[in-house]
Amino acid sequence: MPSPVYNSIAAILEGDFKISPGQIRPDTTLVDLGLDSLALMEFVFAVEDAFRLRIPEDRLDPREAGLTLAQLCDVVEDMQDGPATAIAPLATHA
Repeated sequence: MPSPVYNSIAAILEGDFKISPGQIRPDTTLVDLGLDSLALMEFVFAVEDAFRLRIPEDRLDPREAGLTLAQLCDVVEDMQDGPATAIAPLATHA
């Protein structure tokens, strides 16, 4: 069963970046999602905003080809003080 963090990240990918749910799996790398370098940075910022945290660059390089969604979830969960809690993704202005 996916974690609340994973579900929130998947919702960001689907809603803000129009990634097909079939492409979103824990073992999917960020690069395999088809996001260009700018979109990868925007995705990380969206994740940071959704969880109200800032991921230090030494913990995460979104351009790193092998970084998977599961690894991103681990980073977010490690940075949270308590149990993993999802915060609804923020609405974007079109």
